[in-house]
Amino acid sequence: MTQASDLDSLIRKLERRDVLSAAEREALISAAGSRESYPAGADLVREGDRTDRSILVTHGFTTRYRVLADGQRQITAIHLPGDFVDLHSFLLRKMDHSVGALSNVRVVTFPHANLRLITERHPHLTRMLWLTTLLDGAIHREWIVAMGRRSALEQMAHLICELFTRLNLVGLAEFDREVNLPITQTELGDTLGLSAVHVNRTLQQLRAEQLIVWQGQSVRVLDWGRLTSVAKFDPTYLHLEREPR
Repeated sequence: MTQASDLDSLIRKLERRDVLSAAEREALISAAGSRESYPAGADLVREGDRTDRSILVTHGFTTRYRVLADGQRQITAIHLPGDFVDLHSFLLRKMDHSVGALSNVRVVTFPHANLRLITERHPHLTRMLWLTTLLDGAIHREWIVAMGRRSALEQMAHLICELFTRLNLVGLAEFDREVNLPITQTELGDTLGLSAVHVNRTLQQLRAEQLIVWQGQSVRVLDWGRLTSVAKFDPTYLHLEREPR
């Protein structure tokens, strides 16, 4: 059975942007369905699926991706605790991409019938859930800009800045402490559109400039100010302002 604590990251993420009432919190808890777990490498949802539920990450990292006919994979999003991986499936129905687990993952499902009740009874909460899909779109746009116009060094630095900022938002990272990022160099290449050699060279450059320490899955930012400068990181696209929605 889903507990209120399972939704802590989601509620923290939403309340960074606006105030949720007690009734809205209760509506989210009531709408939640089962708790499920997936091992690293497993698919939560596959391209072509027609699903009757949306999935909220509560622990671990997931990724949206497409696999091309020649077997190449492009990662189009990285989702963290507090993120819905497929809230858009409530309306789009058929999945046009897959969602995979980067690490061992725990999730809470939200049956679409329950989400429909929220849209009928809680207009403000509906807007807040809509906001989460708009934030996904904003991050997509920033990634497109990065892939098209930033250097490999800037891209890598920008991704690190973004992930630290999003993890900090839900209380899972401090900017001057080690953070667990379960992302391999191959997965970084699939995210940034870079070869494995280019990824390795770029990480070495960030280390050589004493901006980060990355060992295994442990990442520490040594100089946040310089890293954001190298990345040209402006968090405006993450829309962190708390204001009426």
